[in-house]
Amino acid sequence: MSDTTTPTVPSVSASTRNMVAGPNNHFGKYVKLNVGNHLFLTSFDTLTKEDTMFKAMFSGRMEVVQDSEGWVLIDRDGKHFNVILNYLRDRTINLPECTQALNELLLEAKFYCIESLIELIEQQLRTRSRKNAGDTDSCCKVIMLTSAKELPNIVATVRKPIVKLAINRHNNKYSYTASSDEMLMKNIELFDKLSIRLHNRILFIKDVTGSEEICCWSFYGNGQKMAEVCCTSIVYATERKQNKVEFFEARIYEETLNVLLYENRNAPVDEIIRATTPRFASAALTDDDVDEDRSTNTNSASATNRPPRKR
Repeated sequence: MSDTTTPTVPSVSASTRNMVAGPNNHFGKYVKLNVGNHLFLTSFDTLTKEDTMFKAMFSGRMEVVQDSEGWVLIDRDGKHFNVILNYLRDRTINLPECTQALNELLLEAKFYCIESLIELIEQQLRTRSRKNAGDTDSCCKVIMLTSAKELPNIVATVRKPIVKLAINRHNNKYSYTASSDEMLMKNIELFDKLSIRLHNRILFIKDVTGSEEICCWSFYGNGQKMAEVCCTSIVYATERKQNKVEFFEARIYEETLNVLLYENRNAPVDEIIRATTPRFASAALTDDDVDEDRSTNTNSASATNRPPRKR
């Protein structure tokens, strides 16, 4: 005894079956379909509106297999056939949200050669693919260093330019000046703003591994460090030393734009270094200007790409 129970459908009288829709139609006005043991009753006109496999079947161009009760047998899973049939009836469809179900429906549409439905489904899949790609692209990713050993490997292998912010508020060997907390927050806010804006072109790294630097920007290109903007210095109050945090916004923007020149690692490195190094770019800089700059930075952070002097 078979475990499969044939579902029941409304019976169709002989007089109804003999209502001929056309001179070449021997099936009658209504057609009974058995699609993978899923039974469907529909009209001959519904199946022949569009140039599909069904039109070929019921026009005599294809062999039609019927069982003893007149059901036309289609060797196909009937899971999505109700959607197919409803589309043939009124040309409207609610496409499934699940991508897997949408791909399954596409296979059924291709099997039955329903070109208009194939086009609708493929268009929907393309739209979803573009949307998903857009969502991925808009996702801003920032690497958080957990060990100082990670940085050399990242710099050597990543092909993008790199901007790293070392931020360690807990490094409080000395007290901070009154404005330092505000300046520290401004550096963090600028890092977040740049990472959102340029994450597709630059790899942003936040370093909180406990280095001695409280707030320092580093810029890498072509596998090497190109510039540095240190925002921390030590100032002397009446009786004690204090950490002072600065916010060199213009210089940080400048170095970020400079490091974008290293997007193409095949570019002439010497020319890029010459174009972005201050001592080459500022040919008109005099010795007096250099002395004045050194004097200004005695009690403040060094905002050049030279490593900060030890005090």
